Amino acid sequence: MNILVVFFLLQWAKANLGQSANLRPNYVLFVADDLGIGDLGCYGNTTLRTPHIDSLAEDGVLLTHHVAAASLCTPSRAAILTGRYPVRSGMTSFHRIGVFIFAAGSGGLPTNETTFVKLLKEQGYSTALIGKWHLGLNCETSDDHCHHPARHGFDYFYGLPLTNLRNCKPNGSNVFIMGSQHVIHTTLQLVTLALFTLLLLDYLALLRVPWRTLGSVFLAAALLLVVLVLFLSQFRNLNCILMQDEKIIQQPFSFDNLTQRMTSEAISFLERNSDHPFLLFMSYIHVHTALYASQEFLGKSKHGLYGDSVEEMDWSVGQILSSLERLKLSKQTLVYFTSDQGAHVEEISDSGEMHGGWNGIYRGGKSTNWEGGIRVPGLLRWPGVLTAGKRVHGPTSNMDLFPTIVNLAQAKMPSNRIIDGRDLMPLLRAEVEQSEHEFLFHYCNSYLSAVRWHPRNSSAVWKVHFFTPNFNPEGAQGCFDTYVCQCYGRYISYHDPPLLYDLLSDPSETAPLTPTSEPRYHQILAVMSTAVEDHQKGVTPAPNQLSLANILWKPWLQPCCSTLWEHCHCGKEGGKSAPQDGTVDSDYPPTEA
Repeated sequence: MNILVVFFLLQWAKANLGQSANLRPNYVLFVADDLGIGDLGCYGNTTLRTPHIDSLAEDGVLLTHHVAAASLCTPSRAAILTGRYPVRSGMTSFHRIGVFIFAAGSGGLPTNETTFVKLLKEQGYSTALIGKWHLGLNCETSDDHCHHPARHGFDYFYGLPLTNLRNCKPNGSNVFIMGSQHVIHTTLQLVTLALFTLLLLDYLALLRVPWRTLGSVFLAAALLLVVLVLFLSQFRNLNCILMQDEKIIQQPFSFDNLTQRMTSEAISFLERNSDHPFLLFMSYIHVHTALYASQEFLGKSKHGLYGDSVEEMDWSVGQILSSLERLKLSKQTLVYFTSDQGAHVEEISDSGEMHGGWNGIYRGGKSTNWEGGIRVPGLLRWPGVLTAGKRVHGPTSNMDLFPTIVNLAQAKMPSNRIIDGRDLMPLLRAEVEQSEHEFLFHYCNSYLSAVRWHPRNSSAVWKVHFFTPNFNPEGAQGCFDTYVCQCYGRYISYHDPPLLYDLLSDPSETAPLTPTSEPRYHQILAVMSTAVEDHQKGVTPAPNQLSLANILWKPWLQPCCSTLWEHCHCGKEGGKSAPQDGTVDSDYPPTEA
């Protein structure tokens, strides 16, 4: 009788206690784009409706001190996939532009980098990326796809090889002109001044300039201007691309029902792979501009088009979570939600509407290492394994996703490179009280600008800034004359000694400490200075993937579904409407709160 009781108890435990932490889970990873930490209800927002994302906090763990490894899209996403500071893989810039801006650039995530996706694929997982990639495409020809998601472990790709920009929207504004207004204005002034000076010197007979030479200069300048205008006029066709695996299916892509199409693709992937381990990387193009929302969500939020876009993304998350439940996969699946960086506070539409999100109490935004640029949502749910409603307050990083996933999948951690992330599971399961991160280093492009220190066996979190961006106008929450904040020269202010903040008492970074206000001031700076020296000794130079040579447009690398002469145009406008096969819940379209 006792043997029968034990047998039935074991069977009951197997059926009802869900997954053990020793069994390999499935993974659904949600990464939003430019979403502010203050945009979600679970992080304090009371005016935007995000019930499905908030449910992850209710049913799982909320990280209150989760930070991105970079404050721009390309390096941040490289860090998520590799678990490494992006400077280690050459995915940071030494100049003005810190992301890939053309589909026909030659830079990208190096194939010798190891992503957690590659390691899971080796373990028999099916893997898919739906949405934004932004980590390169081609190297030497227009179809070698050397940086394509497939080269980094993804079995299936449906999404954007580049990113979503304002230029991608029909009749949208031009992000290049917006970001370069100061440069264009200064260049025009210099050219005008130079020509006026030459004409004046010629008139005064101080310097004879052949009229043929002047005419040639004018002609060359005019020709260059015409080429530039033509290129910018075709930017949408050349760079706003929707791909399925290695095939271009829409160029330029249409925003019509785009969220529904991507959501449907994600659900189809889950259905196709419900009987064996899988990883779904749902990389939303929400809420990067150009903002968009389908008709069912348009005008439904209290925060204009930005709010509509957030609420549509939340609907999509809800559809995927509902599909996990319908397929009886919830207890076997670790779900993670984050943003690649903080909200882009400089985003204002041509009509003056705010198109950037809210970073809550945190200062600054995207492209800065103030907390508003790198403090991001961190939500994890795994029913039966992670305690529902738990809050973790110590510093964690989106690089931690790499070792967490690799260890759970029982894959082998790479031994030939430094992995900067730390396994989250001991912290999430309360096996330890403090993250393994004692120091976190924050780069502005390729330049180390700030450091965070969480001393062992202490609740304190100190942060120093070696330089900070110059806000313009004074006191504004952004770098308006450069579209995104820059990391060098006249765009920044160096601090000697560095600015020191106590993030526990001053998370908004409003009152830098002094030797008078903090007795340990000099000791803290000394420890952090030593940590910086040790860290930099371990950072070896890597080929710069974001060099000017790698990011500039190269005609021979241009992906085209037709030909350049046919304006690279294909695919029907629009696409599938919202799924009507039972996968849509009662929140489509959303009801009023």
